[in-house]
Parts: sequence; C-alpha cells; structure tokens
Amino acid sequence: MGDHGRVDLVIFDCDGVLVDSEPIVGRVLADRMRQLGIQITDQECASAFAGLDQAAAARLIADRLGSAVPPGWFDALTVAVDAALRAEVAPVPGIVPVLQQLRVPFCVASNGRPEKVALTLGACGLAAYFEGRIFTAAEVARGKPAPDLFLLAASRMGVPPARCVVVEDSESGVAAARSAGMRVLRYAPDGSTPGPVRAFRSMAELPSLLSLGDGNRSISVCADSQ
Repeated sequence: MGDHGRVDLVIFDCDGVLVDSEPIVGRVLADRMRQLGIQITDQECASAFAGLDQAAAARLIADRLGSAVPPGWFDALTVAVDAALRAEVAPVPGIVPVLQQLRVPFCVASNGRPEKVALTLGACGLAAYFEGRIFTAAEVARGKPAPDLFLLAASRMGVPPARCVVVEDSESGVAAARSAGMRVLRYAPDGSTPGPVRAFRSMAELPSLLSLGDGNRSISVCADSQ
C-alpha cells in the first residue's frame, strides 16, 4: 500500500484514544492482581494490558500467576472496573473538537466488551457521535492484533481498507491496522514514537494530520502493511 491516498473512513480505537480509561482500568486490575499475589504496579498493569481483549488478558494473568485465575474472578473484576469507570472516566483531552471537525465518516473499533464501550462513551458524552457505528471484538473470531475487527468495521461502513486511517494508541492496535492494510496514526501523549508509524502527542494535531481542510481528504503516513 502506498503512503498517499484518499481517506474515506477514520476508525478510532476507544480506550486511550476516545476515553481516558486505561489508567483507571490499570489501577483496578493491578489491585485485583496483587490480591492474587502478583506483584505489579498500576502503571505497569495499564501498559501491559493496553489493547488486549479479555482472552489475551486472561492468558497473561495466568502466565504471571502460574495457574488459571479463580472461578468468578473476572466477573468480580468486571463489576469493579465498570463501577470505577462510571465514576471517573473522562474524554481524552481534545477529542471532542476533533469529532466536531471531522468531515469524513468515522467509527469506533474496540477490543473492549460491548458493555464497557457503551458505558465509557456514554459517560463521556461521546455516544451520540458513534451511534450505529460501534464495533467490538465480540463480533469477530479474533480481536486485535488480528486484523479482523478493523476489516469488519471497514466492510460495515462500505469503505475499502486502503481508504481507511486508524487512530490507535496500543501496539496490538497498530499491528491490527497494519495487518488489515490500513494506514495508522498512533496517539502517544507521552512523546514516545515506537514502531514505523507516525505518532502524535496531542489530539490538536490530528485534524492537520488527517488534512481535514483538503478536499482530497489525503494523508501521508508511514504505515505500509507487513
């Protein structure tokens, strides 16, 4: 796939891109893991589990624990996470003006549970921007880093992968977008620039990166599929 081309769809990840949920989830998850005897900090937890679906998270926890998690553990975790998100989650700084400016179709594709995605978008006042355009890993056989979810979103939106740009913050999401043959912009507010994709620190940069004022809706990013 070339570096230049028309953009007919922007696909947003949810956690860490639209909603500032990852520190909250990391804190709750780390606390629950420490109760199992796994030594991990909140920050380490947020970083290690960013972008993972529940199946991948369960495997990672089992590896750390040396055995499967106790029965009911994930159910209790879900209740605790949802309660914390409901009370604390906020939009990622600057995302609302971006959504208001966007003049091309956009949607959200998340590895998160459908209920969690609905909860966080609703709590942040973002749900109306994505009505009927929310896709989750529950709809595909394989979540990110497989390309299935992004390909589903593009298909449902009627746009070929080469005309899509994905906005992601996690390694698994970037890998999924590249595998899907899509261009990708990585939101990295900490200033890191891992991997061969264009990274940006502030949502205020995104409109210019997407060339929103350009009638050709063109974008140039280094994101050739592997």
